[in-house]
Amino acid sequence: MHPLLESAEALKNLLVARATGTDGDEAEYMRLRQMMIEDPWLSKLIPRFVRTCRDLPQFWQFIKHKFPTYAERRTYLWKEFEPLMDALETEAAPSDGLVSAAVEKFDSAHVQSAWSKALERRASDPEGAITMARTLLESICKHILEEGGAATDDAPDISKLYRQTAERLQLAPSQHTGQVFKQILGGCTAVVEGLGALRNRLSDAHGTGKVAVKPAPRHAELAVNLAGALAVYLLATKSARDESSN
Repeated sequence: MHPLLESAEALKNLLVARATGTDGDEAEYMRLRQMMIEDPWLSKLIPRFVRTCRDLPQFWQFIKHKFPTYAERRTYLWKEFEPLMDALETEAAPSDGLVSAAVEKFDSAHVQSAWSKALERRASDPEGAITMARTLLESICKHILEEGGAATDDAPDISKLYRQTAERLQLAPSQHTGQVFKQILGGCTAVVEGLGALRNRLSDAHGTGKVAVKPAPRHAELAVNLAGALAVYLLATKSARDESSN
């Protein structure tokens, strides 16, 4: 369960109470609203009127003119909060928002699509989520290499692709002398190799025999979280390299 689920429920109930004639806690509304808006992932899921109504008086002016009866207001608010509550109840990780913000900033439709599909499929389609986790890293590596003028294969080996990208960004273990950095960066390489192997073994990228190994949601969660963490690291490093070269 997402740690902000209770906060989202409190915000919804506060607004329902205010819309049906009960005075609400102004300070609490502003606190909860700010909490949701500051999270890049949650800010896309909250109802639009939460973003536009900075305080309860503004919300009251909005809701009282939109629907004349309490019943209509309750139904409307419950429906408007459904996307947020559904997302939080599927145990979305707090890191999802950080990765989503980084991916959106990268401004690549392929990368954004891969990340969105990976998130959506973790619980309902673990095999598809694992495939998308690998696709996310593949797309980012391709973009970084191609922007640097390097050619990439249509169906490259993910381990080779990552090694080329790491070298371009000076993230290869061999490019560092400090043992700690070599160990951490070597771990990143091992994660990518593991994701490639997991995708080949458990994802829907290949046909299966009679006795197929089915991934559980926890396997997909691990794959997506690892891919997301590496994606943020690669994009942040690329951004830092671009800024230092200007």
